[in-house]
Amino acid sequence: MSVNGYQDIIAGPLSQYLALSAKIGGDVAQHAQFVKLAFDAQLQYVTLATQIAQPPQPKQMELLKPTSTQISAIQDFREKQRASPFFNHLSAISESIPALGWVCVSPTPGPHVKEMNDAGQFYTNRVLKEWKEKDAKHVEWARAWVQTLTELQAYIKQYHTTGLVWSGKGAAPAGGAPPPPPPGGLPPPPPPLDLDALKLDSSGDDRSALFAQINQGAAITQNLKKVTADMQTHKNPTLRTGPAPFKTPAQHGNAGGGPAAPVVKDPVFTRDGKKWLIEYQKKNTGLLVENAEMNNVVYMFKCEGSTLTVKGKVNNIVLDSCKKCSLLFDSVVASVEFVNCQSVQMQVLGNVPTVSIDKTDGCQMYLSKDSLGVEIVSSKSSEMNILLPQANGDYTELALPEQYKTTIAGKTLKTVCVDSLG
Repeated sequence: MSVNGYQDIIAGPLSQYLALSAKIGGDVAQHAQFVKLAFDAQLQYVTLATQIAQPPQPKQMELLKPTSTQISAIQDFREKQRASPFFNHLSAISESIPALGWVCVSPTPGPHVKEMNDAGQFYTNRVLKEWKEKDAKHVEWARAWVQTLTELQAYIKQYHTTGLVWSGKGAAPAGGAPPPPPPGGLPPPPPPLDLDALKLDSSGDDRSALFAQINQGAAITQNLKKVTADMQTHKNPTLRTGPAPFKTPAQHGNAGGGPAAPVVKDPVFTRDGKKWLIEYQKKNTGLLVENAEMNNVVYMFKCEGSTLTVKGKVNNIVLDSCKKCSLLFDSVVASVEFVNCQSVQMQVLGNVPTVSIDKTDGCQMYLSKDSLGVEIVSSKSSEMNILLPQANGDYTELALPEQYKTTIAGKTLKTVCVDSLG
């Protein structure tokens, strides 16, 4: 029954997700093939759990290798396709695919799947927002994926409430579960570690000899040589004219074994269809996007100490993993988004309907008179301030709440903001 329940997920919402991915095509279709292989590998693992008794932890890790390999491939593909027009689709899958790790979670694997589903919802909401007026396939695609994880949680609640059930009596296969063939010629997973080679028992004889010497007590000094007068530098000045002290040579590269220097990538400022890409800019205060159209998206990634000016009205502006950057723009149709940023600020001259702040520390928002109806959505962020324009040209600064108080009201929760006492 456990295997049949999992097969129902694959034949149901997952099959719908795969079919819609194929219709969308491009990176989404290619990404979906990794997802299919990951679910196929987990089906093999769940099937094996009905045939054998629970193996030791190292053996479980070996049997899980095909699944973990596909999860890594899914996340690596997304990182390599940041310029993709379907980046939100790829991110929705990559952020939530760790839900397949439920087989290692005990005693509450169901909530783990829900947590991963919620993590991907930030990007599925973006897909819904971007495509609901343009192409219904993308809306159905997002819902099919969310439904896949929702049914996976229900499946776990029914069959594996407190953890994966090992109901068989046989022994684990010597070679582990056969991995599914990776697409595009991905290399096979590395062989499991030889745990016997990591044992320290081989040094037991050396340690015993060392302890035996230490336990000699005062007798340990019998083999020390006596320092005579001709060996003392204050009595024999000729010993002071030796070579210069040793100096550590300058290290080149990472030969010294220290932490590797961060990879420096070339700055990018380009337009790819409807998307403006600004990446890896350092201390560049003259970044300018002009002649943009209302359906254009401006994406700024891993920039530092730079200022971006966007002239005209665009659909969306995103700052991702930026530090000490400033944004000045006229108006946007949808929203301005800050993700994984530090010490950023924005100023709008026209209108902005929505500002989204996620995992960002330090965000200053200078609003205009036309943008006072803005909606600000924040999560996992701190040091957020809104500056409202005054008639005399000055600004009034207001802090967004970061602390909340939740109470139980019957069968629901009531949450209110707590004002800072500082």
